[in-house]
Amino acid sequence: MEEKELKNVKLLAAKVRRDVLSMLQHRGYGHVGGSLSLVEAYAVLYGKQLRYDASNPHWDERDRVVLSKGHAGPVMYSTLAECGFFPKEWLNTLNDGGTRLPSHTDRLKTPGVDATTGSLGQGTSEAVGIAQALAVKGSKNYTYLFVGDGELNEGQCWEAFQYLAAKKLSRCIVLIDDNKKQLDGTTDEVMYNFDLAKKMESFGFKTQVVNGQDVEAIDAAIDVAKQNAETANCIVLDTIKGAGVPYFEQAVSNHSMKWNNDEINKATDEAIAKLDEEIERGEA
Repeated sequence: MEEKELKNVKLLAAKVRRDVLSMLQHRGYGHVGGSLSLVEAYAVLYGKQLRYDASNPHWDERDRVVLSKGHAGPVMYSTLAECGFFPKEWLNTLNDGGTRLPSHTDRLKTPGVDATTGSLGQGTSEAVGIAQALAVKGSKNYTYLFVGDGELNEGQCWEAFQYLAAKKLSRCIVLIDDNKKQLDGTTDEVMYNFDLAKKMESFGFKTQVVNGQDVEAIDAAIDVAKQNAETANCIVLDTIKGAGVPYFEQAVSNHSMKWNNDEINKATDEAIAKLDEEIERGEA
């Protein structure tokens, strides 16, 4: 990644993280942990790797993005807003009655959302269907599938992965958000995943494991995946739930939180102020 690209991607990540915090604080509750853990991956995609036209969200030649862990909608909404898919003012309508930004992503409501998700596991099959359809059409575009580590408790995910690998749909890149926590506790406590990289390899995927908060590492992994047309591709993102804000990283129950006390609001205000300073420096 060139220096200018790196600067722009890091700046986008700071803006997306700031927006996630701001919109959830405004709403008063929401899925903060798993949204923050994907900030860097979304910044790399929309800041460098993804083919899209914000003025034409249904452009036929676009790459597709499926957020199977649909509850992390805030990270997608923040990214889409920053990239010009819709006005940033929409962010403060999260979960309002009649909003275009529902709790879980909905392709019929939000410009730039390619798949309606939320029932965990089903987004994997949607992404496979999209990838298969693009392959039948002879399209060279990519489909990016984001799936949570806790979500992998769902058997549907593994059926979808088996199909991807069997059909060698190399242009569907699976990105696993391995943030090690889910709704009811750690993934080890709830349903031990064993070694995700080895499991994906055993299914027939070329698998890479990278630091999911390192934009250069994510970018390089996507480049490697794009060069592999022989097998299905998987990138395991080694992430931190609540990444980028110590208060949320350290919170025991950080899957979904409520902004109902002085402590969480103070931590959020401080984090937003720090990010605003970072953004101002980056734009100077």
